[in-house]
Amino acid sequence: MAGPQPDKLGVLGAGSWGTALAILLARNGLRVHLWSHLPEQARRLADERCNADYLPGIELPDGLEPSADLAATLAGAREVLVVVPSHAFRQVLTAVAPLLPPEATLSWATKGLEPGTGRLLHQVAREVLGPVSLAVVSGPSFAGEVARGLPTAITVASREAEHASRLAGYLHSDSFRPYTSDDLVGLEVGGAVKNVMAIAAGISDGLGFGANSRAALITRGLAEIMRLGRALGARPETLMGLGGLGDLVLTCTDDQSRNRRMGLALARGLGVAAAREEIGQEVEGVMTAREIHRLAREHGVEMPITEQTYRVLYQGLEPEAAVRNLLRRAFRAEIG
Repeated sequence: MAGPQPDKLGVLGAGSWGTALAILLARNGLRVHLWSHLPEQARRLADERCNADYLPGIELPDGLEPSADLAATLAGAREVLVVVPSHAFRQVLTAVAPLLPPEATLSWATKGLEPGTGRLLHQVAREVLGPVSLAVVSGPSFAGEVARGLPTAITVASREAEHASRLAGYLHSDSFRPYTSDDLVGLEVGGAVKNVMAIAAGISDGLGFGANSRAALITRGLAEIMRLGRALGARPETLMGLGGLGDLVLTCTDDQSRNRRMGLALARGLGVAAAREEIGQEVEGVMTAREIHRLAREHGVEMPITEQTYRVLYQGLEPEAAVRNLLRRAFRAEIG
């Protein structure tokens, strides 16, 4: 007699990170439906059993079913994991709301803020979905490495401990270790601001400023994350963990980071549009820089690296001038 069927999960977003997480979950024996808003992409994924655009050479497991049918993807799902760019987050949740099964919980692995409002994504989700249990997945994790089964550790945060533990259990494997937390704000702030710092790190390295500068930028970038996190109600230990410091170090130091590559391209003299075209995927830090800059001003938080990165991205400041502006700031005590 057959045993009970494994839980079904709906993963929304068939980019590199959504596909990598869907692959991980399917390898763990779960029934996974991977939704793409592009019917042609969903058809190719189903026919080729590979996301050749983003994760070439990595086969989709048998338990992973690509689809462009949102209703079918959500039907019977125990967990819905949203992995779309931050600018599409509200739009996707609005489409999900009338289709979400009553027993389903919702999580996301999107890193960023809502463009135009600066809202944290859990605030957007609560506004759109009401009293649904929410969780966020974040930490130092490149999609290609996760899809290839390389060792990775991340954090799952939810204010409902059962939800965090269940989602962590779905994700846990011999090569993927999740930790749990109840600090959604800390995980969201760390995951958003680190992308801005990665653009700055790319600029610094692209200008040939060396390892000393990179280390200083990461350290002072962490100080900016901590200051904003404190103003928004995050716990400092979250920002010193995988979703803060861990993700910051990863994305500032490895060229798999699209945000770092944006900074490298800007240092070569490319404009933002040309750099985006060269990278060929969403670069969350560009829009996030604008929202973090605004949040910092609203809350009276000093964030000089963010300020200069914003000016390069949106006001035409030359990258060399941005670095000079940072170095010319009056010296001060490191702590305090």
